[in-house]
Amino acid sequence: MDRLETMIPIPGGTFLMGSDHFYPEEAPVRRVSVGPFLIDATAVTNRAFAGFVTATGYVTLAERPAPAELYPDVPAEALAPASAVFHPPPAALDRGNAYQWWHYVPGADWRHPEGPESHLDGREDHPVVHVAYEDALAYAIWAGKSLPTEAEWEFAARGGLDGADYVWGDEFSPGGVHQANTWQGHFPWENLLEDGFARTSPVGSFPANGYGLYDMAGNVWEWTEDWFGPHRPAAKSCCTIDNPRGGAMESSVDPDMLELAIPRKVLKGGSYLCAPNYCQRYRPAARLAQAIDTTTGHVGFRCVVRPAAAMTLER
Repeated sequence: MDRLETMIPIPGGTFLMGSDHFYPEEAPVRRVSVGPFLIDATAVTNRAFAGFVTATGYVTLAERPAPAELYPDVPAEALAPASAVFHPPPAALDRGNAYQWWHYVPGADWRHPEGPESHLDGREDHPVVHVAYEDALAYAIWAGKSLPTEAEWEFAARGGLDGADYVWGDEFSPGGVHQANTWQGHFPWENLLEDGFARTSPVGSFPANGYGLYDMAGNVWEWTEDWFGPHRPAAKSCCTIDNPRGGAMESSVDPDMLELAIPRKVLKGGSYLCAPNYCQRYRPAARLAQAIDTTTGHVGFRCVVRPAAAMTLER
């Protein structure tokens, strides 16, 4: 079977989830257990997503106009289908304002990653991007699969290296060799392209982790089914938490955007835009809150199958 269509069996077990050494939302480290499951060896590709769209006629969120009833004071032209595309600024600037490099581009969607003049020719085996949470979930349901919990995703990403900083160990680029599609140079204006890629790379371009999974760091962020919220520590330091799910939808709303009340899901893995000087989130413990109504050029997904569903698929 082609590795791009392979699901890898993950044995389940107990591991140290999170990190106390990088960003506060990753803490505290706690002992977590997950049961066995299957997970896609790679992120879902443009080729695979196109098969889903052809079979179902599905239209992604980025391809639909924003509903006027939700935005009564917004001009009609501003409600046209669009998605967020990264454009590097020409020079050094204040990294505190992401709007300086993220731009909503009308006509940008999974078929047109940089806008209406772009296309997927030659990118069939790149991860699909510009997919909202509901798009990823629709694909998973069609395929008879699910989206992973954050704990399942992180356990699989670690590949048996419990407590390691990176998917491949504790050194970012062992022997000077890049292990993932990330940003080299000063983000967001200088990309040295040492890994060979300015945006997404074909899935499987970098070495697999200990479980045989590709791109569990870098390339694209990946949706999980968990609502974003603070990590729940174990009741006692000796205790293990069983496959914890994220908090309630209400608690996942960004407190700085209460008037919009847009809930957020957990993204994992980092992307080609993660850089040492800006976003060191190309690690299994890293996590990011993403509004469920937002699509960008650096977010994709992969799917899992849990034992009961696996038995159904085998029949």
